[in-house]
Amino acid sequence: METVFDSAELPAHDRIEAWVATTALALVTTEIRPLDPAAFTARLRSLSLGAVQLTEMSYAPLVSQRTPALIRQSDPEHYQVALVRSGHQGIEQARTRSLLGPGDIVLYDSSRPFDAMVDGSRAEKAAESVLLQFPKRLLPLPESKIAGLLGVRLPGTEGIGRLCAQFMTSLVEEHTSCTPRDTARLGHTALDLVTAVLAHHLDDETTAPAQSQPQVLFLRITSFIDRHLDAPGLGPATVASAHRISLRYLHRIFQQHGTSVRAYIKHQRLGRCRRDLADPHLRHLTVHAIAARWGFSRPADFSRAFRTAVGMPPSDYRALAQPAPAPPTCR
Repeated sequence: METVFDSAELPAHDRIEAWVATTALALVTTEIRPLDPAAFTARLRSLSLGAVQLTEMSYAPLVSQRTPALIRQSDPEHYQVALVRSGHQGIEQARTRSLLGPGDIVLYDSSRPFDAMVDGSRAEKAAESVLLQFPKRLLPLPESKIAGLLGVRLPGTEGIGRLCAQFMTSLVEEHTSCTPRDTARLGHTALDLVTAVLAHHLDDETTAPAQSQPQVLFLRITSFIDRHLDAPGLGPATVASAHRISLRYLHRIFQQHGTSVRAYIKHQRLGRCRRDLADPHLRHLTVHAIAARWGFSRPADFSRAFRTAVGMPPSDYRALAQPAPAPPTCR
C-alpha cells in the first residue's frame, strides 16, 4: 500500500489543510474540523484493486461534512464501504443516523450529503478504519434499494458481515504478497462480497446476482477452514459436510481458484506454524507442540511438509527467525 499522507512528516500548522486536500483527492471533498487542531494527527494508505480502491486511515477526533455545494462541485459517483477498526464514529446520511464502533460496517454514497464525527469524548486518541471505494455503476443492485442502507450500522462481527470484514482486513495485511494481476482479481472479489453483504441486509435472496454466489461460498468455506485449523481431522469431507455441499462441488470450487482443499489447509497451517515459530513469546513451546497446535498430529509429516515448503527444517527456521536471547548481565 502506498502511504499517501502521514501527519508526522508535516509541521502541526500545515496538517489540517494537507489532510483536507489529501482526502479530497483520495476519497471525496469534505469540510473537516478537527476537535483539537493543535494535536491533530492523521495517516492514509491506499491500494488500487483495479476499479476498486482500498484505503486504510487513522485520524484524530474530527467533524467531517459533505455538503450539497461540495457535491455540485465534484462528485465521483462512488459508493464507500467502511469498516471501523478502532474508535467510535457517528454518521448521518439519507436521514439515518448511526453510532459505529469497532467491527461495524457502514455504506456511504458520494452523491448525497453526509455528516460524520469521530468521538472525542472517549479515551481513544485516534480512530482507524478500512474503506473500499468503487464506482456506483459497478454494484449490481438497484440504487433505489441501496438507498435504504445508507448510513445504517451493519455488523461486521458475525455472518456474511464477518466475512467481509475479514476480507478487508486481510487485504491490508497481506497485500505485499499480491501481484498486479492478483489485486485486479481481488477487486472483483471485493465487489462480489460487498454485493452479498448488502443483499443479505436487504433480505431479498433474488437481489444478489448469481455470479457472486460461488465466490461468497468460497470465502465462507475458507473462513471456516481458518477457524478450524487446529482440528487434526479437518479435511474435504468435514468441510463439505459443514456446508451441506457434495465433495465434487467442493473440489470444483477450489479448482476454480487454482488450488485444492488439502493444499489450502496445508498452506494455512504451515503459515500459522511459521508465524508461531518466529514469535519469541512462544519460545517455551517445542517445535512439535506448535505443529500440534495447528493440526499436524504426526511430527514426521510436519517436518517433511515444512522442509518442502520453506526449504529448511522448522528448528533451523526458528533459529533464524528469532534473535538469540540476551545473556544475563552481571552486576
